[in-house]
Amino acid sequence: MINSDKPKLLVLVGPTAVGKTKLSLELARIHGCEIISGDSMQVYRGMDVGTAKISYEEQEGIPHHLIDIIEPDEAFSAASFQQYAEPLILDIQARGQLPFIVGGTGLYIESLCYQFQFSEATADEAFRQEQAIYLAEHGELALHEKLRAVDPTSAERLHPNNTRRVVRALEILHLTGITLSTQLAGQLKQSPYELCIIGLTMDRDLLYKRIEHRIDLMLEQGLVEEVRMLLDKGYTTDYVSMQGLGYKEIIRYLQGEYTLEAAITLLKRDTRHFAKRQLSWFRHMKDINWVDVTDFTNFSTHLQKINDIIAGKFTLP
Repeated sequence: MINSDKPKLLVLVGPTAVGKTKLSLELARIHGCEIISGDSMQVYRGMDVGTAKISYEEQEGIPHHLIDIIEPDEAFSAASFQQYAEPLILDIQARGQLPFIVGGTGLYIESLCYQFQFSEATADEAFRQEQAIYLAEHGELALHEKLRAVDPTSAERLHPNNTRRVVRALEILHLTGITLSTQLAGQLKQSPYELCIIGLTMDRDLLYKRIEHRIDLMLEQGLVEEVRMLLDKGYTTDYVSMQGLGYKEIIRYLQGEYTLEAAITLLKRDTRHFAKRQLSWFRHMKDINWVDVTDFTNFSTHLQKINDIIAGKFTLP
């Protein structure tokens, strides 16, 4: 057990559809937590179905933070997440509650836990324009291969569809001569917090079935209608928010590029790949206590195991 003057920070991570929400609510009730969303998409207002955003009613009276804080045309990054989350952690602690990060965006969560210092490299608009032209002429996969050739680690972590971050990774190398992955690996990874990080994992086939079921449920809940509404408001794939999983695929359907069936098949495939990248990211993080939740019918056992881990890390009232 650790005794420290550092603020305590409980963290729950894992791939999409692994079951973080249900466990987080129960843990928050037991330990007097306020939850800070560690999800890069749930910050956007009006993007609810496609992000599997927890509703106000589903929050069951437990305070949730960093949900619905910006519009889809506003920029948000790991550095933004740090700027929002760091004072929240201190405020929650000052109220006598336990700050609890819950989410699946690896860079956001790791950068907060270990106070990453991000590159001060400024933008090179001429370089960005050059990459935009290359993207238009050759496509997302070719741009992604450019990154893979010079920074395979970053390429593994970034989806080809995430062209803004692919270009930024290329730009950082262009400006500094140092790859993004090298800069991240060079972080000291010393935490300003007394950390307890729980990672959820499960059998891969079961996870993929849960992902496909979740997507089917999103479609029943109105994913297509949500994307159509966002397009009607003028939000396009020029915005990072609209490049998110569930949005870019349905946009292609609405624009006539795919049938709905083809768009759904693509979305399920891309989400499976995304979950695999999430697990890869978290497995490279230190300090994670892994809990296998494959037998999700045995919820109480998983909860007890997590509570035992927390008790071993924290001295709680």
